[in-house]
Amino acid sequence: MKIKLSLVTTAVVFFMGAQAVDAQKVKDTLIQEEKIDEIVIVAYGSQKRETIVGSNTQVNAKEFADRPITSIGQAIDGASPGVKVSTSTGQPGSSPSIQIRGIGSYGITTSPLYVIDGVIYNGSLSAINTNDIASFNILKDAASTSLYGSAAANGVILITTKTGKKGADALNFSMSTGYVGRSIPEYDRVNAYQYYPLVWEAMRNGRLTSVPASTVADANKYATERLISDVLKNNVFDVDNKLLVVDGVLNPNAKLKYTDLDWQDPLIKTGFRQNYELNYSGGTNKTTYFSSVSYTNEAGYLIKSDFERFTARLKVDSQIKNWLKVGTSISGVSSNGNNSVDGADNNSSYINPYAWTRRIGPIYSPYAHDPDTFATLYDSFGDVIYDSGSARGADAAAGRNVIQETLLNKDISKNYYIISRAYAEVKVDPYLTLSTNVGYDIQNNRRNRYINKVIGDAAPGGAAEIRTFTEQTLTFNQLLNYKRKFGSHNFEFLLGHESYKFIYEYMLGYKQGQVVDGNDELINFVTPTTLTSQTDNYRKESVFSRLNYDYKSKYILSGSYRADGSSRFAKDVRWDYFWSVGAGWRIKGEDFLNDSNTISELKLRGSYGEVGNDRTNSYYMYKSTYALGYNNAQEPGILYDFKADPKVSWETNKQSDVAIDFGFFNNRITGTVEYYNRITNDLLFKVPQPVSAGIPDSEITQNVGTMYNRGFEIGINADVIKNENFTWNLNANASTLKNQVTQLSKGITELIEGTKKVSVGHSVYDYWLRQWYGVDPTDGSPLYLAADSYIGTTAVDIRTVNGTLVTTNHNKAKYDYSGTAIPDLFGSFGTSITYKEWSLSTMFTYQVGGMTYDSNYQTLMSNYPQGGALSTDILNRWTTPGQITDVPALNSATYTSSGAASSRWLIKSDFITFRQATLGYSFKQSVISQYGITALRLLMSGENIWSKTARKGLEPVQSFNGTTTNRYTPARIITIGFNISF
Repeated sequence: MKIKLSLVTTAVVFFMGAQAVDAQKVKDTLIQEEKIDEIVIVAYGSQKRETIVGSNTQVNAKEFADRPITSIGQAIDGASPGVKVSTSTGQPGSSPSIQIRGIGSYGITTSPLYVIDGVIYNGSLSAINTNDIASFNILKDAASTSLYGSAAANGVILITTKTGKKGADALNFSMSTGYVGRSIPEYDRVNAYQYYPLVWEAMRNGRLTSVPASTVADANKYATERLISDVLKNNVFDVDNKLLVVDGVLNPNAKLKYTDLDWQDPLIKTGFRQNYELNYSGGTNKTTYFSSVSYTNEAGYLIKSDFERFTARLKVDSQIKNWLKVGTSISGVSSNGNNSVDGADNNSSYINPYAWTRRIGPIYSPYAHDPDTFATLYDSFGDVIYDSGSARGADAAAGRNVIQETLLNKDISKNYYIISRAYAEVKVDPYLTLSTNVGYDIQNNRRNRYINKVIGDAAPGGAAEIRTFTEQTLTFNQLLNYKRKFGSHNFEFLLGHESYKFIYEYMLGYKQGQVVDGNDELINFVTPTTLTSQTDNYRKESVFSRLNYDYKSKYILSGSYRADGSSRFAKDVRWDYFWSVGAGWRIKGEDFLNDSNTISELKLRGSYGEVGNDRTNSYYMYKSTYALGYNNAQEPGILYDFKADPKVSWETNKQSDVAIDFGFFNNRITGTVEYYNRITNDLLFKVPQPVSAGIPDSEITQNVGTMYNRGFEIGINADVIKNENFTWNLNANASTLKNQVTQLSKGITELIEGTKKVSVGHSVYDYWLRQWYGVDPTDGSPLYLAADSYIGTTAVDIRTVNGTLVTTNHNKAKYDYSGTAIPDLFGSFGTSITYKEWSLSTMFTYQVGGMTYDSNYQTLMSNYPQGGALSTDILNRWTTPGQITDVPALNSATYTSSGAASSRWLIKSDFITFRQATLGYSFKQSVISQYGITALRLLMSGENIWSKTARKGLEPVQSFNGTTTNRYTPARIITIGFNISF
């Protein structure tokens, strides 16, 4: 077909790696229309999209370039069906956890493999400047991932960095600045006026229960007289302790002596984020280059939590000869910051600011007050004096003050990275290319902690700790690629070899007894408590190949094979073999659809293959080990530490995938519907052993299980309106997931850990809990379904309610499966709109189904608070015979049973989150060109803007297994900025 271009300039450019295709300016010229193929990054190369048979989602830089994100992991959230993201914490510089197509393992990592510019990457995602990334690809099935063999069971994420373009040089500068705040609100809790009567009520009811002979008057008097002296220890009202609560009513004349009772306000503030980016790129016919420097500084909304990063990068590609192309890139990264306490590791720690401020009762001030005037006290330097908690109840951490400790303690990380790549590509003949790639990454981390000598764990001496680790990764591969076309038949054959080396070096020093103030180096401390170091090595050798064939891009076949040898396992089980086959039928290429104006793309594809997971928790899984350092004075000591099974090996995933890709109305509507079945064999479990065997922890890690993950994925993209001045695009994706354990061996029938029980026929994320029944309306007692062994018994704590056998004793409760953390449906949807110079893009993420075990809420629902905070839901407690409620009576004698772990604390995980939005305005060329500016764009962008969950304060996406911790909740970030190009 001939078309005429008259006095127009086409400016369509397709980028992929170092390749670019530019349409040329023509004037009144007749040319032959040619189709420009979309090229997609795949394992160890690139491929035309229409010939891909694997599941490969590509996200280009324009889709995340304007967002105020520190880690590329944040851009993965919502980017593809089948990808579930546990949102990153509010700690600046943190990255989210990611699962692709379900739960790949039980005992080892479920994280995907990351590959940057063709080389495996082990460092932090926050070390990569997102503005240096050209695209990322999410590989989900065996046909896409099998060339990565033993490390690909959990999917692969390929990150491709930016490169220069041939032609005019370009200088780009961007900056943004804005606000950082809390995105998840706190749970609603009762105030001081409500608190005292509630605690009094628990004491009164407890007295009536524990001393049945007591009258109500006696119990009332008992609670009134002991409320402050025996339990809460503190009275913030200006009335006598024994007159504060009488007959359950707060003294109406009581007034607060002081009002500074908010522990969160001194710790939570408005944070600040700023980012600056400068890059320079260009190239000639033979050489292209891209260089960049960037600076990011983000102060979190929690005091003394921040992240500062400086990056510099240079990438050069050169066609030295028509048969030789070489390239190299190097990135240097320096980052440092103040670390907040991680709630996942320190959930109930006294220095966990989220746990403390959430749980402490509303009757304690952080500050010391004059006992007579009630005025806040200050020292001789004018600094406020903090209350050390000598007068607090048992649940209020006497002797500690999280605000003071946060201010006095230090926890600082300093990270340095070098990420380097180099390649050479030799064109042996028109069909055969030999290339080699080498990647060397090094990360050095130093973490300094100072624990003050004034208050807390290290008082009165003080302590300091330094942890350092260095990770070095060296990857070297050689690739032989043969491409040949015979008429309508297209062949591509890849043969490769790869060597991988990883070295981990660690050192820890801890000393106590500070000598002089203001110095937290180890030399300033007297007593060494810990001094240890270790070095670990990991090696992998691999050989792999791939064969792709297509006929007119219509009938497509693909096959791959990889052999891996891993140093993690013993020699006789060290090598394993991974493979895949795939096929596709591009129905659109058939004659009967070739001229269709309705169907612009239609392809059926499927694949099957095996990949592995050798990323275990130990580098020496087959070796029994001993722990050093257990010395007695000068006598050396060694302890038996780990009993190994020499036959232990990697887990293997057998994956099948079938999908249909479609496009309608000249691809105004495009999408994919996909089904996958992923079976994990040889699951690693800690197998219990008899105590008499003398094995450490009485367990051995062995391959003993099988499970599957299967589900549907749907993605759709539609240009609803598309004309010269106005475009409107809608996109959405949705995924389902079913996980089930199908086999356990070596005598294992079940494994119980926390709130979960693993057994055949159930998911590894199914809850195993006491069965909560409700509240007895006759007396407000907590009720559980009674265990079957109590049928026919007549104990006083066994009852029959509405024909159901129940118990008031949690120790006699029935355990059973109680739902799952896995949702029925999850995904994202969004829209992008452009009108002349204006643009707006938004994205929402959502989840339907699944349950969260809300332990944070559980601690706020104590039926006998002794200085601990209470949820406002406690106001719905049982108080009157016949009352129907789901909150038991407050009772100091039965509160243990009321608050026990059970299905009572499960809540729906449904949520919808306004994940991000960006509003932009681009100036017209006619306005800015006179100043030598080629582009100028103003931006406003937001992350974690709004969420709706089943309960205020709930964060249902903080973990894949549905549990909650007192963690640094995600930050809301709103920024404004601009991009300018010359």
